[in-house]
Amino acid sequence: MELIAQGRDADVYALDESRVLRRYRHGGPTGLESRLMTHLAACGYPVPRVYEITDTDMVLERLAGPTMMDVLARRPWQVTSLGRELGRLHDRLHALPAPGWLPKRFSTADGDRVLHLDLHPGNVILTERGPVVIDWCNAGAGDPAADVAMTMVTVGSAEVPGLAARLGRGLLLRGMRGGCRTDPAGRMQEAAQAKLDDPNLTPAEAAWLRRHAGGGKGPGVGRTDRSGC
Repeated sequence: MELIAQGRDADVYALDESRVLRRYRHGGPTGLESRLMTHLAACGYPVPRVYEITDTDMVLERLAGPTMMDVLARRPWQVTSLGRELGRLHDRLHALPAPGWLPKRFSTADGDRVLHLDLHPGNVILTERGPVVIDWCNAGAGDPAADVAMTMVTVGSAEVPGLAARLGRGLLLRGMRGGCRTDPAGRMQEAAQAKLDDPNLTPAEAAWLRRHAGGGKGPGVGRTDRSGC
């Protein structure tokens, strides 16, 4: 099998022109993840088709197209429009009530919604049919503000080289805020604290998150303004 992608917890192999194998290195929530993707597809949300699963493996639809992150690297002038697209993907997802079997994360008394909790540009494939969201292993039921906050701390803490890339990150996050209706301000510290539980963090990422979990604010992250939203 040809290895075509590697994440922090899983590897992706090409099986043929229409299918890929996503294999967790140490086991994963394949049953819950596949059930959620099947549910979301039935609701009209853009996810890969699931063909079969085992305890460690998922055979999924092979998506043709670059990730949003790849496009950002090649066409940085599209950063604001891609950020808005990321915000719209949040809004579309948060319009869906969470099924009762989805684990509760960042729950709210106002009615839990489906949360991806890792919805960043590396997990969006830009296909001919539109953007498709992948990697649902962290998903849960809860407050949409936490989902947007988790994206902001994930993007904000990521190590990116060069001033231009860091400025682009701020533009991406502002674009995302302009594309969604949810204000993440009340969940920012909680999201940063939760992200610290990720065993794959680099020392620099962990240091950034500890500052924000403690209430600090960095450029473009943690703002409470509603400009463009």
